[in-house]
Amino acid sequence: MTSTLLLAFALMLVLEGIMPFLAPKAWRETFVRLTQMSDGQIRFIGLTSMLIGLVMLNVFQ
Repeated sequence: MTSTLLLAFALMLVLEGIMPFLAPKAWRETFVRLTQMSDGQIRFIGLTSMLIGLVMLNVFQ
């Protein structure tokens, strides 16, 4: 179980690093726009992201 979680974390880090590596300017602009959003908007994005992830886990499991 620990090994699987570490592999999942490693994959997340790789995926999170793709955008700043390939397009740092676009990543920075996106981050600036994100800091200008309200807490509710950020929470909605987080909730949506988690739900999509859960659906993908169930579909591809």
